[in-house]
Amino acid sequence: MSRNALLAAIVSTSLTLAPSAALAADKAAELSKEANDALNDLYAKVDGAKALGAKAHAILVFPKVTKAGLGIGGLHGDGALIKDGKTVAYYSTSGGSFGLQAGVQTYGYAMFFMNPKALQELDKASGFEVGVGPSVVVMDEGMAKSSTTKTMKDDIYAFIFGQKGLMAGLGIQGNKITKKDMK
Repeated sequence: MSRNALLAAIVSTSLTLAPSAALAADKAAELSKEANDALNDLYAKVDGAKALGAKAHAILVFPKVTKAGLGIGGLHGDGALIKDGKTVAYYSTSGGSFGLQAGVQTYGYAMFFMNPKALQELDKASGFEVGVGPSVVVMDEGMAKSSTTKTMKDDIYAFIFGQKGLMAGLGIQGNKITKKDMK
């Protein structure tokens, strides 16, 4: 290969990769902003979440998860892990379900990891399966209002917020959280 052909190939490859790296950085920055905005909205609406956030080791926020199904269903969303007020990693959540179900729904959720060991479980093996490993307590607004940081002794607390749409039914479902490379 001549020197000019080699130089052209290098320049062409660089131009091809540069936009995708820039797009990934833009997508990561947008996801980080959405996650922080969703967390701040949750704090504004649920005092218990704000108190819990002050004690959490880290918080994984999925600002928008979409769930749909008709007999067989699925869900997917992207999120950001926030530690000490900064986004430190990105994750996706996905899952499937089977049963008597129909509808489409979007929602967000935040998982408050209360200790380093619970957070370590997130990156073990090939993903974190909700319901396996450390105890996860799902909080609704009523439970959050009656809870204090002294009564909260579990590893992980999850808040579901911003539900829109309708999803109804009975079924068996699973959910997995996997670390994403946003580079």
